[in-house]
Amino acid sequence: MALAPGVQVLVGLLVVSAMMSALWLVQRRTGNAGIVDAGWAAGIGILGVFYAATSGGYPPRRLLVAALIGVWSARLAAYILVDRVIGHPEEGRYRTLRAKWGEAAQRRLFSFFQAQALAAMFFAMPILVVAWHPASRLSGWDLAGALTWCISVGNTILADRQLARFKRRPESRGRTCREGWWRYSRHPNYFFEWLHWWSYVVLAVGSAYWWLNLPAPLVMLYFLLKVTGIPPTEAQALASRGEDYRAYQRTTSAFVPWFPRKAGDS
Repeated sequence: MALAPGVQVLVGLLVVSAMMSALWLVQRRTGNAGIVDAGWAAGIGILGVFYAATSGGYPPRRLLVAALIGVWSARLAAYILVDRVIGHPEEGRYRTLRAKWGEAAQRRLFSFFQAQALAAMFFAMPILVVAWHPASRLSGWDLAGALTWCISVGNTILADRQLARFKRRPESRGRTCREGWWRYSRHPNYFFEWLHWWSYVVLAVGSAYWWLNLPAPLVMLYFLLKVTGIPPTEAQALASRGEDYRAYQRTTSAFVPWFPRKAGDS
């Protein structure tokens, strides 16, 4: 039985807010606020699957979009937990926030966790649009959307594995990865992550509200280029790898994969 979109959004907000509240309690116990990033990724998947299950669109399309967002979410949440949270110290950006906020840290962290719940709601909205798509058959747009998803998520995983393989080698300490996709982009994982969000725009083509899916990739692009993606990552890379990373910056595209420049090119 389909729920009204307004009801879906309200229930989804309550669920993801409760989940983030529980994760805030976890970080109080562990002292690692990085779990919020895994919660954000998991929250989008939970909301997406819920929207797909309770909407009134064509069932095969709802099943398709639920599978796509569910696999993306589970993969990213698990990656963050293993790579940054479980058995790892808290990331520097969260330690900085704790120091900056002082005695108000826990109260402000709770607000931060709830803000991430709202962010999860925003990025799950494209799934709601696709799940209510009125067309009663799958089309070439659905195939194109699924293909875009496979290319983008597959290459995100490939880039992550290339970097992990490079880091495991003892001789890589203090050096910059220039292997695989990292030869053509300083942040290929961010690029393909951004490309992934366009798959839901393509899946929504034919719906009267397809344009509602445009803000997600645009906002994601802004955050990756200006806020939480490239700027702090590059600052950390310069601090840890110095001149080797500066040389990498001079020859390698920051975001969109492209052929590297020669060291002397301007």
